Amino acid sequence: MTASASLLVEVKELRRVFEVSKPLISRLIDGSPRRFLKAVDGLDFMISRGETLGIVGESGSGKSTLARMVVGLLAPSRGQVLIEGIDMAATDDPAARRDVRRRMQMIFQDPYASLNPRWRVGDIIAEPIHAFGLGAGAANGASKIPAKDAIKARAGELLRLVGLDPADARKYPHEFSGGQRQRVAIARALASNPDFIVCDEPTSALDVSIQAQILNLMRDLQEKLGLTYLLITHNLAVVRHMATRIGVMYLGRLVEVAPTEELFAKPRHPYTRMLLDAVPDLAMSGRARTPVGGEVPNPIDPPPGCPFHPRCPKAVARCRSEVPAFVDDVACHLAHDERAWLARDAAPAGADHARHA
Repeated sequence: MTASASLLVEVKELRRVFEVSKPLISRLIDGSPRRFLKAVDGLDFMISRGETLGIVGESGSGKSTLARMVVGLLAPSRGQVLIEGIDMAATDDPAARRDVRRRMQMIFQDPYASLNPRWRVGDIIAEPIHAFGLGAGAANGASKIPAKDAIKARAGELLRLVGLDPADARKYPHEFSGGQRQRVAIARALASNPDFIVCDEPTSALDVSIQAQILNLMRDLQEKLGLTYLLITHNLAVVRHMATRIGVMYLGRLVEVAPTEELFAKPRHPYTRMLLDAVPDLAMSGRARTPVGGEVPNPIDPPPGCPFHPRCPKAVARCRSEVPAFVDDVACHLAHDERAWLARDAAPAGADHARHA
């Protein structure tokens, strides 16, 4: 972790629980208890300014719920999200809360659903400028440009910044391809001059050939504008290309956090190893691989002990009864015991699959 002076985002004990019980009358009739789903269960992590933290995991691991809580679209059941020490949900200062909200934006997964089909693209991009009052100062500046014209010019500038033409501001979303719509969504996210952007599967709805263009655009914008990203994805190739550090989520919890190259070179948690082994071996190295088996357990009724133990090829008795603590950036009993870890690597079932080619 970089120096605390550059710390931008801090997540503390973040938790979200959804009640999925039957209606009260139904429960009274059949005597069934209330049921709860822990979508996110006590996450702690930090993101430094200019960094990209990637969060990976299978569907159902709680990644999108985490993304929505971080930007304030979903209230946490417990915990805090701090932007430079300010908790938007807890502060009583409306101006401070508004400033924090302006400084964080989100790029959604589906560009077909995230843009209002009834609005022109120029109006979509200008909406954050209106919402946060960012265009009001233009009319009072030295140029004496009317605010409406200044906002229109700013929308054109943002379109150009993401590789589109300012004339596209007159078009509607349905007139664009999927990749172009995602560029519009990025321009909208940039309109409020944010410091921090949460990217929830920003390329999963796009063709493979377009994905690389969008990712390269995001990296260029990060370097040019000093942006900080929280990247939510299930695509290991995407997170390797984009992320400074990677956090691996399983059933609502972080099981491992490591710098990108370190995680790909020497994964410590068995779930991380299995995710890497599921990636096609294009080099045809012939190394032993353990594809991901089974499915994510029911989060309403998770297994006791380590939630990954029913799928782990090296689980021991302790894994079935005791939840591993998140210590030294990993939550695994064997990873905490170096000798057990070495014995595990020596076992035939898991030999020589630590490195992802």
